[in-house]
Amino acid sequence: VVLSHGGPTAHSTPEFVLSNQFWTSRGFAVVDVNYGGSTGYGREYRRRLNGNWGVVDAADCVNAAKWLADRGEVDGRRMAIRGGSAGGYFRGGSAGGYCTLCALTFFPGVFGAGASYFGIGDLETFVKDTHKYESRYLDTLVGPYPEAKDVYRQRSPANYADRIACPVILFQGLEDLVVPPTQAEEMIRALEAKGLPYAYIPFEGEQHGFRKAETIRRSLEAELSFYGRVFGFEPADRIDPVEVKNL
Repeated sequence: VVLSHGGPTAHSTPEFVLSNQFWTSRGFAVVDVNYGGSTGYGREYRRRLNGNWGVVDAADCVNAAKWLADRGEVDGRRMAIRGGSAGGYFRGGSAGGYCTLCALTFFPGVFGAGASYFGIGDLETFVKDTHKYESRYLDTLVGPYPEAKDVYRQRSPANYADRIACPVILFQGLEDLVVPPTQAEEMIRALEAKGLPYAYIPFEGEQHGFRKAETIRRSLEAELSFYGRVFGFEPADRIDPVEVKNL
């Protein structure tokens, strides 16, 4: 399981994280990637993401997975990428889910599954709909809008969903003002139109970053159930199964 942190200009630290233990205690290997653009490695490294959001971060996550597979450390046929955002057990902005969707869309064939937590599928819609705090963030990460409109469209996974070659599960808080539910809904329409396998788990009363214990537990268990369906194993946990459409 490849973790793509939020921010995107945040970073992951080598500390005890219960959500990581959830996966390792169930037999998964976990790699937490501080991709180009992450803080803590100097200004030059941080600026690698300027104008390249959705490219550098996704490529670094993909290459981390491929490197581990090439070394024989992990099963290259059963790799997944997951990412999310602030609150709950993800830290940062709306980037982890977006990075996950970009990796699945623009680097098809590497991962066998993906999990997007409140991820951005359409950058053009996002730049118009998000809250004021992050409304100018993309000027640096992508380019000024509408001058860079073509880049926004080229970097939007929802516009190229037909390239995705594996099942995807999406999680969304229905009161999210940073990445509104319309982002997940657009991505679902694109996946459905192409007949691609997907699951969608919305949560009432949750905003950007899940905070309720029952939501966090259900989302992790649903993701585990999803991987079981996709990779062909039966989780030892007693959990409610997830319906994967088009599988």
